[in-house]
Amino acid sequence: MSITRSIPYFFIVMMLASCAKTVTEDPSNPSPARTAEEELETFQLEPGFQIQLVASEPMVEEPVFITFDEDGRLWVIEMRGFMTDTLGSEEDKPIGRISMLEDENGDGQMDKSTVYMDSLIMPRALGFFADGVLVSENSALWVTQDLNGDLKADTKVLLDSTYASSGNPEHSDNGLLRNVDNWYYNAKSRLRYKYANGEWIRDTTEFRGQWGISQDDKGRLFYNYNWSQLHADLVPPNYLSRNPNHDPSTGIDFGVAQDRRVYPIRPTPAVNRGYIPGVLDDNQRLMEFTAACSPLIFRSTLFPTEYYGNAFVAEPAGNLVKRNVLSEDGNAIVGIDPNPGKEFLASTDERFRPSAFATGPDGALYLADMYRGLIQHGEYLTPYLSEQTVGRGLLTPIHLGRIWRIVPEGKNARAMPKLSQAGNGKLITLLSDKDGWYRDMAQRLLVERNDKSVKDGLIKVISDSNTSEMGRFHALWTLEGLGLLSEDLLFSALDNSFGLIQNTVLRLLEPFAQISSTTRSKLAQAMEDAVASSTSQEALQLALSAHVLPADEGENVLSAIFKTHGGDPLIRDAMMSSLAGREYDFLQKLWASADWNDQDQTKEIFLETLATAVVKNGKSKEVSGLLAMANSRELGWKENILISGMSIQAANLKDKEPIVLKAEPSLFRRTDLPIDENRLNMLKGMFSWPGFVPSKTAISETQLDEKGMRQFAQGRQKFLVTCAGCHGSDGAGASRMGPPLVGSEWVLGDERRLAMILLHGLEGPVDVAGKTYDAPDILPVMPAHSTMDDGSIAAILTYIRNEWGNQAPLISGRTVSKTRLTTQGRVYPWKAEELNEYIESLPDAETQKP
Repeated sequence: MSITRSIPYFFIVMMLASCAKTVTEDPSNPSPARTAEEELETFQLEPGFQIQLVASEPMVEEPVFITFDEDGRLWVIEMRGFMTDTLGSEEDKPIGRISMLEDENGDGQMDKSTVYMDSLIMPRALGFFADGVLVSENSALWVTQDLNGDLKADTKVLLDSTYASSGNPEHSDNGLLRNVDNWYYNAKSRLRYKYANGEWIRDTTEFRGQWGISQDDKGRLFYNYNWSQLHADLVPPNYLSRNPNHDPSTGIDFGVAQDRRVYPIRPTPAVNRGYIPGVLDDNQRLMEFTAACSPLIFRSTLFPTEYYGNAFVAEPAGNLVKRNVLSEDGNAIVGIDPNPGKEFLASTDERFRPSAFATGPDGALYLADMYRGLIQHGEYLTPYLSEQTVGRGLLTPIHLGRIWRIVPEGKNARAMPKLSQAGNGKLITLLSDKDGWYRDMAQRLLVERNDKSVKDGLIKVISDSNTSEMGRFHALWTLEGLGLLSEDLLFSALDNSFGLIQNTVLRLLEPFAQISSTTRSKLAQAMEDAVASSTSQEALQLALSAHVLPADEGENVLSAIFKTHGGDPLIRDAMMSSLAGREYDFLQKLWASADWNDQDQTKEIFLETLATAVVKNGKSKEVSGLLAMANSRELGWKENILISGMSIQAANLKDKEPIVLKAEPSLFRRTDLPIDENRLNMLKGMFSWPGFVPSKTAISETQLDEKGMRQFAQGRQKFLVTCAGCHGSDGAGASRMGPPLVGSEWVLGDERRLAMILLHGLEGPVDVAGKTYDAPDILPVMPAHSTMDDGSIAAILTYIRNEWGNQAPLISGRTVSKTRLTTQGRVYPWKAEELNEYIESLPDAETQKP
């Protein structure tokens, strides 16, 4: 689905003249509607593959979601009410439907269509479960059932009136992906659901993405945003949100693919921001993602080996499909375009609108094509795009649609299955299948059948050393879904396990440990034994699972993890998630450890992170304890970190009641504190004592008001994770990494220029405070942080502009958003001279060229 930000009309008018290009099309009919057979001729597909028509109108119209059931039937959501005109005047009409398509003769084309549900208002999501089908339509989530076996819904019962309640088809819950952990997850949503013992469980989870959601073999969730093609969760759901005293800066919503460039093979003037320089190139072709949607992790062996686990992303505004090759770098996932300059699939037909993917049981890649001119929702439809759509004849016809199938040349696809008729033994075998679709479906069916007699067969899979990792993995989660796990089985599986299986067993042991002290102690010993030889992936789960251990044992595990893996920001976030409410005790433990006598940046960052959490928790005894720890006869690096970190976070406590002390802390009377008077006053403002009541007004000597100071405090934490590795936690720069930020003209100068550096990156050499920095003294290129959200970028920039003696106005998220918008199309790092010239060319530029 295409999602774009609205733009003031005066800006459109101002830019139209300068952006007009010559289009080499028939102006009277530049993009005529084609038959499916004619559209087929417009495709450019990666060599070695062929694309085949599966279904077209009138069998399918306006498809926005596709998925296969256990018997190889293709279910299609047809959002027939979406933007039938520029006003979206039929969105409230019951004209949507859900159809089920069948290929009866096995030739790859659908022969039969059965309408499961008709007369729906903007249907948007679908998920199978034991007794029926979950359906989202009319701004709610419904439980539907076919009671007589005719493949048509007979009942419709409201499950959740809050699901998709915003009503906006581009900005509301969708997905209903059944994950390996037996929960259903969604994009553009904080909701998840689980069906157990005939009842639905509703739970909250982290917010994810915009349109479409997928999972990889390990159950990691993938999603995206219209402007950023691929994001993922690097940790299982609901781990990093456990600690209210800590805001994780990585692990959730991780930007997997930094490259935003797309390569259409036709002009694409009808995009919502086509009037902005940099959106379209000189040939009027889209330069970067603007409507990314429906990511799919391809888990089929039908394609060549190098395609397994690839991520496919739809870009309907560019009439193309992007392919990303994924690789693991420690705990991170990196997505790379294997063929820059040429897409996996692209079309010269402007009405080709890929909207959703599915992996078929036959191993093929299936693609839903809305096949229409207008894909922008009316709420965000600019006058520019409206004029393009109407003037170029793209508004009609409507109610078309196609389903395409992509297969490798010269290779036979698998036959479509009838797994509803498969016995339990067959399904257990399929848990180890080479294709992810069969593993997922076998697990789902075994759980939903709720036949407890499969327990021994599943245990055999887990205990058999010859069973594949995927087979053991799915067998464990199948037992979890059936409620048949035991701690004896899990501890047995933990012995001699590693990697994914060890991590899974730890996750599954947590509920047992939470209710049994004996289990907690046994688990603690096993985890302590595992830490010494743990990989970074294993250490991550050990850190996450440590929260169920007794306090002393948990701290021992976390201390050992930090020694080996503390340099990984994600592992530090995982440790913090397990320390909720225990941060002060752990800080004291580290403070007294001989290992913490020597200073290094990783220790500085983590010590400040712990102190920040203690301050946020706001317990009088603990915060006072930090003051006492910092008031050493001589202020060393640890004391300085405590004082500085506490003073930064004091801004976040201005709306809380001060901590009452019996007398003024002697620390406040010292003259050797590592903070200035303003920061000291902020720190004092956290407390009251006889004769002193803190002022609630903003500190007048700084350019930041209370809102700015809160943003400053948030920026410090994000800076430590994202930037300190190259620029130092003190902003002084780091040898062979990055230049200093202290007193830097780049930091204190034009806010738009500074935002562009984070959005697009900067290539050396660069002059800072009269000194030239270039490789090898620093890295040759500062990477872009384009997948980071506007608010996070603004917080970091506000922080570095007001720390280490720097002083400058805050940078708002709106400024970053506008800068992102106006520089869309910039896909390479800036060179310093080039960036300065660009800033000087902007209207109303307040340039401060270094």
